[in-house]
Amino acid sequence: MTSAIFSVPLLVAMVTAELHAPPEPPVAKCGKWVESPSGFVHVLEGEATWVRCPLFHHNDSSHNLTWYRGLEQPITDNARLSKQRDKLYFQPAAADDAGCYTCMLRSEQLWACANMCVTVVPRPQVAPEGRKCDLPLAAVPLQVVAPLQCSKTLDCPDWREAFDMADSVPNVTWYHECLAAGKWTSDREQDGARLVIHSMLDHYQGVYLCQVHYRRAGRALHFTRGLNVNAVMPPFVPKEPSVLHPTAEHVLHVTPGSDARLECRGRFPYLGSDRDIWWSVDGKKLEQLAEPRFSESKKLLSSKYGDDIVESVLLIRNFGPADLGKTYNCSVWNQRGFQTWRARLEVEASVPWVELACGASAMLVTWMLLLALYRVFRLELLLLYRSRFGTDERHADDKEFDVYISYARNSEEEEFVLTTLRRVLENDLGYAVCIFDRDSLPGGTITDETLSFVARSRRLVVVLGPGYARQGSQALLELKAGVDGLAGGHLRLILLQYKRVRRHECVRELRRARVALAVVRWQGEPSREMTSRFWKKLRLELPVRRLPGTRRGDDEGGKEAGLMTTPDRDGSPRERSTSPKSPSIAFAKGFSTLGC
Repeated sequence: MTSAIFSVPLLVAMVTAELHAPPEPPVAKCGKWVESPSGFVHVLEGEATWVRCPLFHHNDSSHNLTWYRGLEQPITDNARLSKQRDKLYFQPAAADDAGCYTCMLRSEQLWACANMCVTVVPRPQVAPEGRKCDLPLAAVPLQVVAPLQCSKTLDCPDWREAFDMADSVPNVTWYHECLAAGKWTSDREQDGARLVIHSMLDHYQGVYLCQVHYRRAGRALHFTRGLNVNAVMPPFVPKEPSVLHPTAEHVLHVTPGSDARLECRGRFPYLGSDRDIWWSVDGKKLEQLAEPRFSESKKLLSSKYGDDIVESVLLIRNFGPADLGKTYNCSVWNQRGFQTWRARLEVEASVPWVELACGASAMLVTWMLLLALYRVFRLELLLLYRSRFGTDERHADDKEFDVYISYARNSEEEEFVLTTLRRVLENDLGYAVCIFDRDSLPGGTITDETLSFVARSRRLVVVLGPGYARQGSQALLELKAGVDGLAGGHLRLILLQYKRVRRHECVRELRRARVALAVVRWQGEPSREMTSRFWKKLRLELPVRRLPGTRRGDDEGGKEAGLMTTPDRDGSPRERSTSPKSPSIAFAKGFSTLGC
């Protein structure tokens, strides 16, 4: 009795809670959900559109179809939304119509549902970027291909549905890239709701818009659809695929121990059907090989009028010697043909970078060493070359003297000439030296004898000093005679600077000679040694001397071997020396133009 008393209130509470619970939405009872082919619908704000329920069957009247906004709110007909059998009409669509809609089909055996979402695109105030007018599209236009030089008929999408539900025949207007309506040529014309392209050309490609205006239930409606027309190659051209790379002329280089990358490129003419490009190893595709080191990737390289260039890359990791003996074929296929080419592999010769770097370094060091040796022993090398390949001038002319020495009398230069310069030239070097005061005969004419001695000499050595320009006319006469012989090409002039001479102390001829000719400078005590640079530079200016009975190069190269050694640390400083031939010729030409 007591338990019955307590059970009555509990039962009353449970019944009350069940009566006040919110009703379960009908959509929750769906036992099957179907994916709609048009699951996402895009519509431009202010234009008409509709969604279709994929569950409805026109020949089955035992089904009950209901539309819901979301999953709970049933849809009732109003001024803009209306239901008719399997379609839900938006006439026109507004911004607040965006969202998902559910259609539920009830039968005695099963409740089925399908979900569709509507996106309302706001109408832009200005033309979209890249377009020429204000006819926007809510969705991406459908792709349509048109063969070049062939005819193509464009049908406006959804025009047939508009025709079925309109009060009268809808009016269709076509545009190409927003070109004004009615501006068609003989190659393109509108035929009712269709646009006919009689002969497809390249500039006929692009987006075509069709605007459909109609009335439904006395209400003026319209919508816009788009077709993106692309030109393709006509069907009467060859359609067989071809391998562009590799061919018989191509050789693919591989490096053992590294990853090998084999490229295959094929051309596929437009067919609009299946095609394929692949690599095969020993007659097997990669799917048939149990080799993880082999992988293949494909990509589209280019496309023009529907003809595509596709690349397939075969990557072989850690390419080994065994892989070199395998057969690699690149193949292409479509419904019109098949082609395959065998790839020729060659081992790429490795570049010996280390050896090349060592060789280049050695060559650079050797070159720098030779350059340094040349700078240090330049005079010695020139003397050695001249001793081996120089020409003894005694066999080329009939002159009596090798050297004529011009100096200022009664001066330090005279003592230097008589005690040092003459002795070395005659006794040590074997030259025939002419000194006027010693070799001239008494009673003769000074001018005539001076000119005669100078003309019979191969070189005129002018010993410069402070007294050369001040002392008498004999030195100046010898200088002028030497300048005349230099201008005529019969004599070479050598300037030997015993002491420094200021420019204002020099006569005009001497100033010109110092500009055009090299000067051999006496450095005092360091120049007394036969190994000094003074004697080496002077010998380069003097004629080649070879004693009778000696072989070529023995006289100059052997007798003066001491000249080939490096000067002492306290020797004369290094000075720039010019070639023994070019300065005299240049100076001679200069004097001839000056009339000296």
